Formats: sequence, C-alpha cells, structure tokens
Amino acid sequence: MKKENSLALGIAFGVAIGTAIGVATDNLGLWLSLGIAIGAAIGTALTQKNKKADDGKS
Repeated sequence: MKKENSLALGIAFGVAIGTAIGVATDNLGLWLSLGIAIGAAIGTALTQKNKKADDGKS
C-alpha cells in the first residue's frame, strides 16, 4: 500500500470511529478530533511497517 493511501485510510477509519463515539456520548468535537489523531497515528504506523517490509525485499 502506498504511503498516502495508508495515511488516508487510517484517518478515514479514525473519523468514522470518532464520529460514532462522539454521537453516542454527545461530545462530537472531542471524539472527532481524537479519532483523527488516532487515525493519523495508525496510518503512520502502517506506513512505517510497509516501508520496513519493502526495505527487506531488496
């Protein structure tokens, strides 16, 4: 998976989960922000994992 796709995928999942929790707890602003931050972290971790795997193939 490409770097941009991993990050975008992580952020998209974060927004979806953050929105769901935010609506359930009636605190959308907090959870949407947390979802984006956590999604960006997951996307970055996936990017690093893929980069490390690609370096090993050479």
